[in-house]
Amino acid sequence: MNATLSEQLAVTAPARAKIVELLKEADQSIDSVRIFVSGGGCGGMTYGMTFSESEEKRDSVLDDSEGCKVVVDPIALCYLQGAEVDYVDDGVNTSFVFNNVFKAVGGSGACGGCGGAH
Repeated sequence: MNATLSEQLAVTAPARAKIVELLKEADQSIDSVRIFVSGGGCGGMTYGMTFSESEEKRDSVLDDSEGCKVVVDPIALCYLQGAEVDYVDDGVNTSFVFNNVFKAVGGSGACGGCGGAH
């Protein structure tokens, strides 16, 4: 496991287990899951995951002995400092959840440029 990435981004045991499961079921060319960040503005940032066939030289990589491999590019990692990726299965809905994403950028996620009262 890349100590640098694991110190900057936590991936819970349920999330790791689900990533391992998804990678085993994926096409042979898929070797990792890439976490990405997009958007901005009043809607806030969008955090997501997709399959990845490769990693770039500047990517940070979390790769454990169980088969969980996660890659994050340097820009996305800036927005993910101190965040936690979890997998939640409440019996009805299942999803990956990004917790504590505002630790890196500060604030509550509210938009300060919308003319709202402060």
